[in-house]
Amino acid sequence: MSTARTRLTLALGATAVAALALAGCASSDPLTGDDGSTDEPGGSSTIVVGSQAYYSNEIIAEIYAQALEGAGFEVERSFNIGQRDAYMPELESGAVDLFPEYTGNLLQFFDPETTATTSDDVYAALQEALPDGLTVLDQSPATDQDSYNVTAAFAEENDLVSIGDLAGIEGLVLGGAPELEERPYGPSGLESVYGVTVGFEATADTTVDELVAGNIQVANVYSADPLIKTKDLVTLEDPEGLFLASNVVPVVSEDVADEIADVINAVSAALTPEGLVALNVQSTVDQMSAEDIATAWLAENGLD
Repeated sequence: MSTARTRLTLALGATAVAALALAGCASSDPLTGDDGSTDEPGGSSTIVVGSQAYYSNEIIAEIYAQALEGAGFEVERSFNIGQRDAYMPELESGAVDLFPEYTGNLLQFFDPETTATTSDDVYAALQEALPDGLTVLDQSPATDQDSYNVTAAFAEENDLVSIGDLAGIEGLVLGGAPELEERPYGPSGLESVYGVTVGFEATADTTVDELVAGNIQVANVYSADPLIKTKDLVTLEDPEGLFLASNVVPVVSEDVADEIADVINAVSAALTPEGLVALNVQSTVDQMSAEDIATAWLAENGLD
């Protein structure tokens, strides 16, 4: 190659580098940092929202995701991960940023010997029990926990509102999973906490059917089970905290907690126990998708 051609090539190369540098300066945004990240909500960081392999949990996760998207965040969904032993490592590693959880069950996962039972005590204990790097935002009034239920007719006939109102009624039979007989909130707990004496029948998956048929009078049913609504059951109040409270609560990476708190706390405040049951009915009875359920709920609650 000649000396003249070599000089020309070098000159053209320098010109190209300079042009690229100028183009980079021209496209820079005063809102972005040196690494191109933005301080605007959802600008460059993506919030990964996870869920259990459980339709009710996925609905809540989808509500979180759509609420964040409506506020301008970029969101990635990582749903149906599995149960707690599968998704907690994802949260702890930072692969997932946000997850709908249940205070009581999660507290027992980290602290099996906990003595907390009431909603506020469980929530406070959970904040202390969580591993480094994770925190919780506001808990919701909505719960998905063990509860004692009777038929609406039986409640009206015996003027029942709380579990304690069962005291003195003879011939009561409690139905539930076989292990309920030995649980601290089973027959022994009913007697020691509320003075209620019951027999026990292991009914498992047929619990609600046995209750409606009149073969048992009290049924242990998860509080967000759609059958409570569709079978016209009455959930008895538990003022003495026989059951470990399990309110819906967002578990979140501390790295993004402050950034998304306002959006997610507003969702938690609007989600009620009755509302969660209704959402589950839309899934199991109306066969609506989690996406459609979430969209409608956010609109109804003015959070879209």
